[in-house]
Amino acid sequence: MSQAILEVRDLMKYFKTPKGMLHAVDGVSFSLDRAKTIGIVGESGCGKSTLGRCIVRLLDPTGGSIFFDGQDVTAADRRRQHELHKDMQMIFQDPYSSLNPRQTVSETIAEPLRRFKLCPDKGELSKRVDRLMETVGLAQRFVNSYPHELDGGRRQRIGIARALAVEPRFIVCDEPVSALDVSIQAQILNLMMDLQGELGIAYLFITHNLSVVKHISDDIGVMYLGQLVEKCPSGELFQNPCHPYTQALLSAIPIAKSSAHRERIILRGEITSPIDPPPGCRFAPRCNHACDRCLAPVPLREISDGHFVACTRFL
Repeated sequence: MSQAILEVRDLMKYFKTPKGMLHAVDGVSFSLDRAKTIGIVGESGCGKSTLGRCIVRLLDPTGGSIFFDGQDVTAADRRRQHELHKDMQMIFQDPYSSLNPRQTVSETIAEPLRRFKLCPDKGELSKRVDRLMETVGLAQRFVNSYPHELDGGRRQRIGIARALAVEPRFIVCDEPVSALDVSIQAQILNLMMDLQGELGIAYLFITHNLSVVKHISDDIGVMYLGQLVEKCPSGELFQNPCHPYTQALLSAIPIAKSSAHRERIILRGEITSPIDPPPGCRFAPRCNHACDRCLAPVPLREISDGHFVACTRFL
Protein backbone atom coordinates (compact mmCIF):
# COMPACT_ATOMS: atom_id res chain seq x y z
CA MET A 1 0.00 0.00 0.00
CA SER A 2 1.30 3.44 -0.98
CA GLN A 3 2.34 5.69 1.89
CA ALA A 4 1.56 8.86 -0.10
CA ILE A 5 -1.52 10.71 1.10
CA LEU A 6 -1.05 13.53 -1.42
CA GLU A 7 0.27 13.53 -4.98
CA VAL A 8 0.48 16.71 -7.03
CA ARG A 9 1.17 16.27 -10.74
CA ASP A 10 2.03 19.14 -13.06
CA LEU A 11 -0.22 21.55 -11.16
CA MET A 12 -0.86 24.92 -12.82
CA LYS A 13 -2.70 28.03 -11.75
CA TYR A 14 -2.86 31.01 -14.11
CA PHE A 15 -4.58 34.34 -13.52
CA LYS A 16 -5.86 36.51 -16.34
CA THR A 17 -4.46 40.06 -16.28
CA PRO A 18 -4.71 42.97 -18.75
CA LYS A 19 -1.14 42.19 -19.90
CA GLY A 20 -1.58 38.43 -20.29
CA MET A 21 -1.74 35.25 -18.22
CA LEU A 22 0.11 35.38 -14.92
CA HIS A 23 1.73 31.98 -14.25
CA ALA A 24 1.43 31.84 -10.45
CA VAL A 25 1.97 28.06 -10.29
CA ASP A 26 3.41 26.39 -13.36
CA GLY A 27 3.97 22.64 -13.52
CA VAL A 28 4.57 21.75 -9.87
CA SER A 29 4.81 18.05 -8.98
CA PHE A 30 5.55 16.33 -5.66
CA SER A 31 4.18 13.71 -3.27
CA LEU A 32 3.70 13.71 0.50
CA ASP A 33 3.62 10.64 2.74
CA ARG A 34 1.25 10.16 5.65
CA ALA A 35 2.31 11.81 8.93
CA LYS A 36 5.14 13.66 7.15
CA THR A 37 5.85 17.32 6.43
CA ILE A 38 6.99 18.95 3.21
CA GLY A 39 8.15 22.54 3.49
CA ILE A 40 7.75 24.95 0.57
CA VAL A 41 10.10 27.95 0.61
CA GLY A 42 10.85 30.85 -1.70
CA GLU A 43 10.62 34.61 -2.04
CA SER A 44 7.34 36.47 -1.67
CA GLY A 45 5.33 36.15 -4.87
CA CYS A 46 6.81 32.82 -5.93
CA GLY A 47 3.43 31.04 -5.76
CA LYS A 48 3.69 29.23 -2.40
CA SER A 49 0.33 30.35 -1.02
CA THR A 50 -1.43 29.89 -4.36
CA LEU A 51 -0.12 26.32 -4.47
CA GLY A 52 -1.52 25.58 -1.01
CA ARG A 53 -4.91 27.13 -1.82
CA CYS A 54 -5.17 25.11 -5.02
CA ILE A 55 -4.44 21.86 -3.19
CA VAL A 56 -7.24 22.41 -0.64
CA ARG A 57 -9.47 23.66 -3.48
CA LEU A 58 -9.92 27.22 -2.25
CA LEU A 59 -8.77 28.02 -5.79
CA ASP A 60 -9.54 25.98 -8.90
CA PRO A 61 -6.37 24.81 -10.68
CA THR A 62 -5.86 25.78 -14.32
CA GLY A 63 -4.34 22.39 -15.10
CA GLY A 64 -2.66 19.32 -13.64
CA SER A 65 -3.91 16.76 -11.14
CA ILE A 66 -4.24 16.47 -7.37
CA PHE A 67 -4.58 12.99 -5.88
CA PHE A 68 -5.65 12.72 -2.25
CA ASP A 69 -5.50 9.25 -0.75
CA GLY A 70 -5.31 7.80 -4.27
CA GLN A 71 -8.36 9.64 -5.64
CA ASP A 72 -8.18 12.40 -8.25
CA VAL A 73 -9.86 15.41 -6.65
CA THR A 74 -8.94 17.98 -9.29
CA ALA A 75 -12.39 18.10 -10.87
CA ALA A 76 -14.39 17.41 -7.71
CA ASP A 77 -17.92 18.81 -7.64
CA ARG A 78 -19.17 21.01 -4.80
CA ARG A 79 -20.43 18.08 -2.75
CA ARG A 80 -17.10 16.27 -3.05
CA GLN A 81 -15.22 19.49 -2.20
CA HIS A 82 -17.31 19.80 0.95
CA GLU A 83 -16.29 16.25 1.92
CA LEU A 84 -12.65 17.01 1.12
CA HIS A 85 -12.59 20.01 3.44
CA LYS A 86 -13.08 17.61 6.33
CA ASP A 87 -9.86 15.77 5.46
CA MET A 88 -7.92 18.76 4.08
CA GLN A 89 -7.76 21.84 6.29
CA MET A 90 -5.76 25.08 6.23
CA ILE A 91 -4.09 27.25 8.87
CA PHE A 92 -3.76 30.82 7.61
CA GLN A 93 -0.89 33.26 7.96
CA ASP A 94 -2.60 36.04 9.91
CA PRO A 95 -4.22 34.59 13.04
CA TYR A 96 -6.36 37.72 13.50
CA SER A 97 -7.81 38.27 10.03
CA SER A 98 -8.64 34.57 9.68
CA LEU A 99 -10.92 34.66 12.75
CA ASN A 100 -14.43 36.08 12.96
CA PRO A 101 -14.22 39.02 15.41
CA ARG A 102 -17.88 38.51 16.40
CA GLN A 103 -17.34 34.90 17.51
CA THR A 104 -15.95 33.78 20.85
CA VAL A 105 -13.21 31.17 21.10
CA SER A 106 -15.72 28.37 21.70
CA GLU A 107 -17.97 29.48 18.82
CA THR A 108 -15.01 29.62 16.42
CA ILE A 109 -13.78 26.13 17.31
CA ALA A 110 -17.33 24.73 17.25
CA GLU A 111 -18.16 26.18 13.83
CA PRO A 112 -16.61 23.36 11.69
CA LEU A 113 -18.16 20.75 13.99
CA ARG A 114 -21.57 22.27 13.32
CA ARG A 115 -20.91 22.63 9.61
CA PHE A 116 -20.09 18.95 9.22
CA LYS A 117 -22.77 17.93 11.74
CA LEU A 118 -20.28 16.00 13.85
CA CYS A 119 -21.77 16.91 17.24
CA PRO A 120 -25.55 17.31 17.08
CA ASP A 121 -25.77 17.15 20.88
CA LYS A 122 -24.91 20.48 22.57
CA GLY A 123 -23.37 18.80 25.59
CA GLU A 124 -21.06 16.69 23.44
CA LEU A 125 -20.20 19.76 21.35
CA SER A 126 -19.14 21.66 24.46
CA LYS A 127 -16.99 18.74 25.65
CA ARG A 128 -15.37 18.45 22.21
CA VAL A 129 -14.49 22.16 22.21
CA ASP A 130 -13.03 21.85 25.71
CA ARG A 131 -10.85 18.91 24.60
CA LEU A 132 -9.61 20.82 21.54
CA MET A 133 -8.71 23.84 23.66
CA GLU A 134 -6.78 21.56 26.01
CA THR A 135 -5.05 19.91 23.06
CA VAL A 136 -3.67 23.19 21.72
CA GLY A 137 -2.87 24.63 25.14
CA LEU A 138 -5.67 27.20 25.49
CA ALA A 139 -6.82 27.75 29.07
CA GLN A 140 -10.53 27.30 29.75
CA ARG A 141 -10.78 30.89 31.00
CA PHE A 142 -10.60 32.05 27.36
CA VAL A 143 -13.63 30.03 26.26
CA ASN A 144 -15.85 33.13 26.01
CA SER A 145 -13.11 35.55 24.90
CA TYR A 146 -13.09 37.34 21.55
CA PRO A 147 -10.07 37.46 19.18
CA HIS A 148 -9.23 41.11 19.98
CA GLU A 149 -8.82 40.16 23.65
CA LEU A 150 -6.06 37.63 22.93
CA ASP A 151 -2.43 37.85 21.82
CA GLY A 152 -1.11 36.46 18.52
CA GLY A 153 0.02 33.14 19.94
CA ARG A 154 -3.39 32.36 21.45
CA ARG A 155 -5.14 33.46 18.25
CA GLN A 156 -3.00 31.06 16.24
CA ARG A 157 -3.82 28.28 18.68
CA ILE A 158 -7.50 28.97 17.97
CA GLY A 159 -6.78 28.58 14.26
CA ILE A 160 -5.01 25.28 14.88
CA ALA A 161 -7.86 24.03 17.11
CA ARG A 162 -10.39 24.99 14.44
CA ALA A 163 -8.41 23.08 11.81
CA LEU A 164 -8.10 20.03 14.10
CA ALA A 165 -11.78 20.02 15.04
CA VAL A 166 -12.86 17.84 12.10
CA GLU A 167 -9.89 15.46 12.54
CA PRO A 168 -8.23 16.12 9.17
CA ARG A 169 -5.50 13.93 7.73
CA PHE A 170 -3.76 16.77 5.90
CA ILE A 171 -3.25 20.46 6.76
CA VAL A 172 -1.80 23.29 4.66
CA CYS A 173 0.06 25.63 7.00
CA ASP A 174 0.46 28.98 5.22
CA GLU A 175 3.14 30.94 7.09
CA PRO A 176 1.48 29.98 10.42
CA VAL A 177 4.16 31.55 12.64
CA SER A 178 5.48 34.48 10.58
CA ALA A 179 3.33 37.03 12.47
CA LEU A 180 4.40 35.77 15.91
CA ASP A 181 7.27 36.55 18.27
CA VAL A 182 10.21 34.14 18.16
CA SER A 183 9.38 32.54 21.53
CA ILE A 184 5.76 32.03 20.48
CA GLN A 185 6.92 30.63 17.13
CA ALA A 186 8.82 27.88 18.93
CA GLN A 187 5.77 27.00 21.04
CA ILE A 188 3.49 26.74 18.00
CA LEU A 189 5.99 24.70 15.98
CA ASN A 190 6.57 22.26 18.84
CA LEU A 191 2.80 21.98 19.32
CA MET A 192 2.29 21.15 15.64
CA MET A 193 5.04 18.53 15.71
CA ASP A 194 3.58 16.95 18.85
CA LEU A 195 0.13 16.83 17.24
CA GLN A 196 1.59 15.23 14.14
CA GLY A 197 3.16 12.50 16.27
CA GLU A 198 -0.08 11.90 18.17
CA LEU A 199 -2.61 12.18 15.33
CA GLY A 200 -0.59 11.22 12.23
CA ILE A 201 -1.37 14.45 10.34
CA ALA A 202 0.52 15.33 7.16
CA TYR A 203 1.56 18.97 6.70
CA LEU A 204 2.34 21.19 3.74
CA PHE A 205 4.29 23.93 5.51
CA ILE A 206 4.65 27.18 3.57
CA THR A 207 7.22 29.72 4.78
CA HIS A 208 10.01 32.03 3.73
CA ASN A 209 11.95 31.33 6.93
CA LEU A 210 14.55 28.64 6.22
CA SER A 211 15.38 28.15 9.91
CA VAL A 212 11.73 27.37 10.65
CA VAL A 213 11.32 24.98 7.71
CA LYS A 214 14.49 23.10 8.67
CA HIS A 215 13.08 22.52 12.17
CA ILE A 216 9.73 21.06 11.12
CA SER A 217 10.11 19.51 7.63
CA ASP A 218 11.02 16.05 6.42
CA ASP A 219 11.39 17.25 2.80
CA ILE A 220 11.79 20.76 1.42
CA GLY A 221 10.78 22.14 -1.97
CA VAL A 222 12.25 25.44 -3.21
CA MET A 223 9.98 27.51 -5.46
CA TYR A 224 10.98 30.26 -7.85
CA LEU A 225 8.40 32.14 -9.94
CA GLY A 226 5.81 29.38 -9.84
CA GLN A 227 8.11 26.40 -10.33
CA LEU A 228 9.94 23.95 -8.09
CA VAL A 229 13.67 24.32 -8.73
CA GLU A 230 14.89 21.90 -6.04
CA LYS A 231 13.34 19.27 -3.75
CA CYS A 232 15.05 16.89 -1.36
CA PRO A 233 15.16 15.77 2.30
CA SER A 234 15.61 18.63 4.75
CA GLY A 235 19.10 17.69 5.92
CA GLU A 236 20.31 17.14 2.36
CA LEU A 237 19.17 20.60 1.28
CA PHE A 238 21.21 22.35 3.97
CA GLN A 239 24.27 20.13 3.50
CA ASN A 240 24.29 19.96 -0.28
CA PRO A 241 22.24 22.73 -1.96
CA CYS A 242 22.63 22.35 -5.71
CA HIS A 243 20.47 24.93 -7.46
CA PRO A 244 22.06 28.41 -7.60
CA TYR A 245 18.87 29.96 -6.22
CA THR A 246 18.85 27.59 -3.23
CA GLN A 247 22.51 28.38 -2.59
CA ALA A 248 21.72 32.11 -2.59
CA LEU A 249 18.83 31.63 -0.16
CA LEU A 250 20.94 29.62 2.28
CA SER A 251 23.79 32.14 2.11
CA ALA A 252 21.41 34.81 3.47
CA ILE A 253 20.71 32.94 6.74
CA PRO A 254 22.29 34.87 9.64
CA ILE A 255 25.05 33.07 11.58
CA ALA A 256 24.90 33.35 15.37
CA LYS A 257 28.65 32.87 16.01
CA SER A 258 30.71 36.00 15.41
CA SER A 259 33.72 33.88 14.40
CA ALA A 260 31.79 31.96 11.74
CA HIS A 261 31.86 33.11 8.13
CA ARG A 262 29.69 32.37 5.13
CA GLU A 263 30.14 33.93 1.72
CA ARG A 264 26.98 35.82 0.83
CA ILE A 265 25.72 35.26 -2.71
CA ILE A 266 24.27 38.51 -4.05
CA LEU A 267 21.60 38.08 -6.73
CA ARG A 268 21.70 40.67 -9.48
CA GLY A 269 19.82 41.13 -12.73
CA GLU A 270 16.15 41.46 -13.59
CA ILE A 271 13.49 39.10 -12.26
CA THR A 272 11.65 37.34 -15.09
CA SER A 273 8.05 38.49 -15.44
CA PRO A 274 5.53 35.83 -14.38
CA ILE A 275 3.18 37.08 -17.12
CA ASP A 276 3.57 34.79 -20.16
CA PRO A 277 7.18 33.89 -19.24
CA PRO A 278 9.45 32.60 -22.04
CA PRO A 279 10.54 28.95 -22.04
CA GLY A 280 13.71 28.09 -20.21
CA CYS A 281 15.07 28.65 -16.72
CA ARG A 282 13.31 31.58 -15.06
CA PHE A 283 16.24 32.12 -12.74
CA ALA A 284 18.74 32.49 -15.60
CA PRO A 285 18.70 36.35 -15.72
CA ARG A 286 19.96 36.40 -12.10
CA CYS A 287 22.24 33.33 -12.25
CA ASN A 288 26.05 33.47 -12.36
CA HIS A 289 26.11 30.10 -14.15
CA ALA A 290 23.63 30.94 -16.95
CA CYS A 291 24.46 29.72 -20.46
CA ASP A 292 22.74 29.17 -23.81
CA ARG A 293 21.30 25.84 -22.62
CA CYS A 294 19.26 27.71 -20.02
CA LEU A 295 17.07 29.13 -22.81
CA ALA A 296 15.43 25.70 -23.29
CA PRO A 297 12.95 24.18 -20.79
CA VAL A 298 14.74 22.72 -17.75
CA PRO A 299 12.98 19.73 -16.13
CA LEU A 300 13.22 18.74 -12.47
CA ARG A 301 15.70 15.84 -12.52
CA GLU A 302 16.74 13.38 -9.81
CA ILE A 303 20.50 13.71 -9.31
CA SER A 304 20.72 11.41 -6.26
CA ASP A 305 18.32 9.41 -4.11
CA GLY A 306 15.38 11.75 -3.42
CA HIS A 307 17.26 14.89 -4.54
CA PHE A 308 15.66 16.68 -7.51
CA VAL A 309 17.10 19.77 -9.21
CA ALA A 310 16.00 21.84 -12.22
CA CYS A 311 19.33 23.15 -13.50
CA THR A 312 21.25 22.63 -16.77
CA ARG A 313 24.43 21.90 -14.82
CA PHE A 314 22.88 18.57 -13.78
CA LEU A 315 21.39 17.47 -17.11
